[in-house]
Amino acid sequence: MDMHGITALPEPEPAAELRRLGDEIAELAAHLDAATARLLELIREFDAREGWHGFPSCAVWLSYRVGLGAGAARERVRVARALATLPRIAAALARGEVSYAKVRAITRVATPDTEERLLAFARAGTAAHVERLVQGWRLVDRNAEIQEGERRHRSRGVSVYQDDDGMFVIRGRLAPETGALLQRALEAARAKLYPLPRHDEPAVPRNHPAADPPSFGQQQADALALLAETALHHDLDPGAPGERYQVVVHVDAAVLADAGQPGQSVLEDGPRVPAGTSQRLACDASRVVMRHDADGRIVEVGARTRTIPPALRRALHHRDRGCRFPGCTVRVGQGHHIRHWATGGPTTLSNLALLCRRHHRAVHEEGYEVVRQADGALEFRTPHGWVLPDAPAPAAVPDDAVKTLRAANAANGVRVDAQTARPTWLGERLDVGYAIGVLHPLAMRPSTMRERDVVSPECTR
Repeated sequence: MDMHGITALPEPEPAAELRRLGDEIAELAAHLDAATARLLELIREFDAREGWHGFPSCAVWLSYRVGLGAGAARERVRVARALATLPRIAAALARGEVSYAKVRAITRVATPDTEERLLAFARAGTAAHVERLVQGWRLVDRNAEIQEGERRHRSRGVSVYQDDDGMFVIRGRLAPETGALLQRALEAARAKLYPLPRHDEPAVPRNHPAADPPSFGQQQADALALLAETALHHDLDPGAPGERYQVVVHVDAAVLADAGQPGQSVLEDGPRVPAGTSQRLACDASRVVMRHDADGRIVEVGARTRTIPPALRRALHHRDRGCRFPGCTVRVGQGHHIRHWATGGPTTLSNLALLCRRHHRAVHEEGYEVVRQADGALEFRTPHGWVLPDAPAPAAVPDDAVKTLRAANAANGVRVDAQTARPTWLGERLDVGYAIGVLHPLAMRPSTMRERDVVSPECTR
């Protein structure tokens, strides 16, 4: 075709084919981002409902179940939680308008107040622009926080004194990071002392101790006592778990062998504890056998022995090298008798497995089971009887996964093409300082600077 003497040539076929390939890549990437938004919604709901019960965190479960690396799993959970308060960014990701890489970056700094401005920048710029902006944004935040951090540091302090009735009173102010550390430690200790019941567990009888649990404040006090005891014992005696924690439990042999049998299972000078707790403690502890007559008087006391001798314990740690519960990465553990020694189980390497404190409790007191197979492998089962494999099998994928993904997005009203997530940037150099001055609420702005309705990553110099 001739226009004013200039002939427009048709696009060469190889170039047209490459353009089509590029458009298909861009379109499919937008579909994947839209599907990622749904994945993050599912992760957020699963996390909130604690579907990862039995694992230390949702990220650990995600790494185990889906096969993500530990860092990637933590990022997915972090972004999923952040999007709960950032609906505009979440909606843009669900429509495939911004990539997961951009969303991951801006959720590090976005708040409900700054969400709209950051989203406008993410739409306009590339992923590299967004990363540079977030780095500068965090620098401004750090400068503002340094002065506030110094003020907080000077105001720290803790006082402990005894009240008139003998109770101790603790008051204090801690730096944010120290307070967060204490809070997490209290949460962990409280979870050990007062684990939450599962939603599918039957209701406990009214006369059961669990039917009237301590108040939150009382649980916090008990958790603090546990932290103090653990710290002191750890520093004073770094020996084996059975020696560090000198908790004396009196339990009848019949109860150790069968939790349903009548008999005592009590802490020394303390209350009764569940038979499952006594069985767990007896798995890896020092043992003293006492014989009583018909009137309950002690007639014989045997020598103290260790249920797991030191040499066998070393072999156990060398073989297992950490908790054997599927997906658990804790390296420090306790020896668990697969068949309890009280029921005739031998204290041999083949009848032992290393479990962390959390999962040792799960096996003894929360209904989880572990058995050693004929080939020597361990098999763990949930309270529902489901097998927990060491590495879960990948989910079934349809033959045409791309077609299925496009159909699923279309069914959800998501319409994407090769231009959906394309930034509006035209190649100008990014002026990070100007962009932060316009976007950041704490940035110092010259009096002559005017804000723009839509910020683009262009250089204004």
